[in-house]
Amino acid sequence: MITIKIKNLRLRTYIGFNDDERQKRQDVVINVRFGYEADDAAETDDVRYAVNYRTITKEIIRKVEEGRFLLLERLAAEVLELVMSTPQIRFAEVEVDKPHALRFSDSVSATVSASR
Repeated sequence: MITIKIKNLRLRTYIGFNDDERQKRQDVVINVRFGYEADDAAETDDVRYAVNYRTITKEIIRKVEEGRFLLLERLAAEVLELVMSTPQIRFAEVEVDKPHALRFSDSVSATVSASR
């Protein structure tokens, strides 16, 4: 089993339920961690046996930037669902941070995970 991490993916989306939050895009920072059986990829150095994290990242970018979300929880759940749609992935964890969501705080985050 190998673990892949996509760290600090900085995107902008509509997130929140207050009127001002629904009118302009805000920053979010997404961290994704997933694992899959990579024995064949590691032994052969053949990309056909690897999970394409670039493709997954592009899908996350599209979903986040085109979406509108009221809650961090929903955004995190949708990203997790996208990651877990790759059949080889055995477990995944997604954390979504909303910087400056609270006064005196660097960010607020929601973390979700799944396994099969």
